[in-house]
Amino acid sequence: MESKFPVVLLEFNELSPVLMERFIRDGKLPNFQRLRDQSEVFHSEAEERAPNLEPWIQWVNVHTGVPYADHGIFQLSEGHKVRHQCIWETVSNAGGTIWICGSMNVRYDQGIRGCILPDPWSTDVAPYPDTLSPYFRFIQQNVLEHTNERVPLTTSDYVDFLRFMVRHGLSIPTVTSIVKQLSSEKLSHGGRWRRAFIMDKLQFDVFSAIYRRLKPTFSTFFLNSTAHMQHMYWRNMEPELFTVAPKPEEQREFATAVLLGYREMDELVGRMMRLVGDQSTLILATGLSQQACLLFESAGGKRAYRPRDFEVLLNFAGITSAHRVAPVMAEQFYIHMENASDAAVAETKLSRLRVAERQAIETRRDGSSIFTSCAINVALEPDAILQNSESGKSIPFSAMFYRIEEVKSGMHHPDGILWVRHPTRAHRIHPDKVSLTSIAPTILDLLGLKAPASMKGLSLLAKDRGLHAQPDYASPVAS
Repeated sequence: MESKFPVVLLEFNELSPVLMERFIRDGKLPNFQRLRDQSEVFHSEAEERAPNLEPWIQWVNVHTGVPYADHGIFQLSEGHKVRHQCIWETVSNAGGTIWICGSMNVRYDQGIRGCILPDPWSTDVAPYPDTLSPYFRFIQQNVLEHTNERVPLTTSDYVDFLRFMVRHGLSIPTVTSIVKQLSSEKLSHGGRWRRAFIMDKLQFDVFSAIYRRLKPTFSTFFLNSTAHMQHMYWRNMEPELFTVAPKPEEQREFATAVLLGYREMDELVGRMMRLVGDQSTLILATGLSQQACLLFESAGGKRAYRPRDFEVLLNFAGITSAHRVAPVMAEQFYIHMENASDAAVAETKLSRLRVAERQAIETRRDGSSIFTSCAINVALEPDAILQNSESGKSIPFSAMFYRIEEVKSGMHHPDGILWVRHPTRAHRIHPDKVSLTSIAPTILDLLGLKAPASMKGLSLLAKDRGLHAQPDYASPVAS
C-alpha cells in the first residue's frame, strides 16, 4: 500500500474544549489556534458515563471504532484482551507502515509493519520491536513511580536509556530543559511535578526520529501530562469554584500548572506541524475532557492512597500464594496469581482489610488477575488504623499507605476535541457532536481503506456526516 498523504493522530488526553477556547482567546496558545483555524472542527462525545467514562475505555473506542458495550475493555493494561481490529492493524494488513507512540491499551499481532510503543501503564503488551525496550522501561518506571522519591531503576537502566536517546533523536532543547529542571529542583527543593513535561519532550524526540525514518502511513502520538495537571490542580486554577481552599504555598506553586500544561503542548503542536509538513492529514483528538470535581468537597476533597510496599500489604492480608504485582496508575495495581482459585482466595482476604467500618481495598477479579486499588478516597485522621478482620492484626493506616500528591480536583467529562486538518487547510465548524467510534473509520476512509466489519462507527466522510470539504490534494496550501 502506498499513501501519498499519511494521517497523524495527536492523542492529547482529556484536554478541555472549554479551557482550550479560553486559553486561545487569551492569546496563550498560538499553535493550537493555528491548528484549529486550519481544521474542520468537531466536538466528540464519549457516549459513556461514570464508571465507564475513563480514557483507557474511550481510547479503545477510538482505535477500534467499537463502543465499550462491544469491546468490554474496562481497565488500564487490558489492551492484550482487545478482540477487534485496530486502525493500525488494518493499515498494516493493507501494506502500510504504522508508528503507534504511547497510545492507551494497544494490541497488535506479530508481523505488524512498523513500530508500537505501548502506554507506560501497560504490563502485558511489550514494545515492538524490542529495540524500544530501554526507552519503554525508563519511561514506564518514571510514570508508575512518580509519587515515590526514588524510581526503581539501576545504573544500567540509565545507561541503556541514554544510549537509546542518543540514537533516537535526543535534541538540544530537550537536554537544556532537563538541565534547567534538575537545577530548579535542587535550588527550590520543589517543582518535581514539572518533570512530566520533560517526559513529553523526550517522547516527541523519539517520535520524530522514528517518524522521519519510517515515513509511516498512519501514526499516533499520545500524551497525558496535562490530563494529570487538570486532575491535580484544577482547584488551583479556579479556587473560587471549591469550598476547600488550597493552601497559600500550594497556590503559589500550582496556580498556573494547568495553563503551563496547555502551553507545553502548544509548543509540541508547533513542532509537530513542522515535522509532518504540508502533505499530511493531522488530527487532534482528546478522547474525552475534564471539569471541576466538586463531588467530594463536603468530605474535604477527593484523596488517593497508595501502598508503601505492595508485598508488605499482601503479607498483612495473609496472601501467601505465588503472585506478581504490577502497578498501574496512581493508587491502582494488578495482582497476577498463578490460577483463578488462588485469585479468588486472595480477593476474599483483601476484602477483610478495613479502616473502621470502611472497606480498605477495592477489587475486580478477572480469571487469575485482580485489579486492585485503595478504596479510601477521603481524608483520614492521623491515628486511623488498618485492620485485618480475619487475623485480628492491626497497623496504623499511614504505616501501610501514603497519600498521593494533592487533593484531586478535576474529573472526567464526555465532551472532547476533534480537529481534522487536511493538506488544504480548509476550515469549517461542525455544530453536531460526533461519536468517538467515528474516528477509526474516518481515518481509514482518508487513507482509502475499507473499514473492517467490526467497526460500528460511521466515517465522517460519509454523506451528511461532516467533513464536507474534500481536500484537493493536487493543490496543497503552503504553511
